[in-house]
Amino acid sequence: MKRVVAVCVMAFLAAPLAAVAQSGEPRFQLGVQFVGASSGEFNRTALGVSGGVAWHPVPLLGLEANLGIYPGDSTSITALSTSQVEGLLGITIGPRLGRVRPFAKVRPGFVAFRASREPMACVLIYPPPLSCTLASGETVAAVDLGGGIEVFPTRRTFLRFDIGDRMLRYSGPTFDLGGTVRNAAFFSHDFRVAVGGGWRF
Repeated sequence: MKRVVAVCVMAFLAAPLAAVAQSGEPRFQLGVQFVGASSGEFNRTALGVSGGVAWHPVPLLGLEANLGIYPGDSTSITALSTSQVEGLLGITIGPRLGRVRPFAKVRPGFVAFRASREPMACVLIYPPPLSCTLASGETVAAVDLGGGIEVFPTRRTFLRFDIGDRMLRYSGPTFDLGGTVRNAAFFSHDFRVAVGGGWRF
């Protein structure tokens, strides 16, 4: 986690030096995406919407920040029936090939599970189930690794599709949905897909 954050920070610091090679293309993007995150821990999918801004100091490199909201659903898993807030800050790397840009991404951040609006009955055992811990409200570290593609229909617009492994770092001690006791913090893998578009300026 520390190495991933360090790479992103170095990229942000180095970007102004690379900006001297800028082209006449728009370097900023403002977009909206519809997002689906399938939890590897709870075997459920949360749907939401994400907005973000990106800066491309050079065509190969993008620095971006995204904030998303998953309003919750009617699933029986309380941890996923509450709303979630997702924040990601990182980089994309990929060449511009005409009107298309394939890219790889690495974006550390967080996912905040909001407290359940209704009381939840939990068994009185130690360590507590992970679903009970999250239902009381908790923010966990996240890293989104993956890739995608951007398409530029016009000079001022773009479409984007990306896919990734959103790794969430849950704290311990707890036991997961499968009944495994986790004495220390552990990572769970979410399959995350997003599609949308926006404006370039």
